[in-house]
Amino acid sequence: MTQAPRIAAPADLVLAWYDRHHRDLPWRVSPPMAARGERPDPYRVWLSEVMLQQTTVQAVKAYFALFTGRWPTVTDLAKAETEDVMKSWAGLGYYARARNLKKCAEAVAFEHGGVFPDSEDGLKALPGIGDYTAAAIAAIAFNRRSAVLDGNVERVISRLHAIETPLPAAKAEMRALVAAMTPADRPGDFAQAMMDLGATICTPRRPACALCPLNAACRVLGREDPELYPRKAAKKEKPVRLGAAFVAEDETGAIFLRKRGETGLLGGMTEVPGSGWTARIDGETGPAAAPFAADWQACGTVTHVFTHFELRLSIYRSMVPRHVQAGEGWWQAKETLDGEALPTVMKKAIRQAIPDAFGRIANRE
Repeated sequence: MTQAPRIAAPADLVLAWYDRHHRDLPWRVSPPMAARGERPDPYRVWLSEVMLQQTTVQAVKAYFALFTGRWPTVTDLAKAETEDVMKSWAGLGYYARARNLKKCAEAVAFEHGGVFPDSEDGLKALPGIGDYTAAAIAAIAFNRRSAVLDGNVERVISRLHAIETPLPAAKAEMRALVAAMTPADRPGDFAQAMMDLGATICTPRRPACALCPLNAACRVLGREDPELYPRKAAKKEKPVRLGAAFVAEDETGAIFLRKRGETGLLGGMTEVPGSGWTARIDGETGPAAAPFAADWQACGTVTHVFTHFELRLSIYRSMVPRHVQAGEGWWQAKETLDGEALPTVMKKAIRQAIPDAFGRIANRE
């Protein structure tokens, strides 16, 4: 009697696709590398996952190379100066991640002997590691059967199962479906395969459904536009906050900088002086808010969008003799500005006042 052909499980289809079409990423042990006996380095997995939060793979690659070049191990990072870590992180955004990165490295190095915990619970006990990051590290670095759910996986699962509940309310349902789908064998590869599938095939716009290994099982395909999934709750309009920034330049071309407080938005980062705006309140927008008396000239405005609000800064510039009492801070030569822990919004402010402050190449970014 002829047996019916075995229908491949979705996880098997995804893994077979991943074996052929995986992305080669600097923090990843690919299937060919694993076949040669290479194993994931928990430090590199953790570092990449923290960097990838709210940031693209392309943007992270250069930062990952910088960090692993300067601090090859978690103990090296733990021993680094916090200021150096913040400077190296500048431009990646979400600066609380950098502060927690340093704290986590110290915890692993000095409390765990340089060895990362290999369970989700153990990982979540470390600074800055939440549910998603713990699951990703446990699966990818330690091959634990953990349900990994990032934005790419949410998109795949929502379309595969035609989930009508909007995000973020649907996360628990999605996580349960991913957990049921995750195989006991190769859970780390499966997690990365689902991420790659969402990043390269099941994309937000114009997904390549014909190439998807799960298209036969997809409940949305052929019934509704996949771009309508995942369902999302209506976004609230972001509030607009106002403020001012003051770019002072001395006779040598140096720019006056100061350091923000360690806590709060952009905590511990470098800035040009400004008015007291926050995510909840506006700051002064006129020259009366300047940190010291000078001939402040208006240079227009810059806009920067944070997660929860939009900031519009009025920019002022003045030539100020270095001997003028400018308050707490320091004069930084233009040619060394890139070495400072300047967040993107502060770079925008400086460029608005002095277009060539970061050089011609940097100014085109």
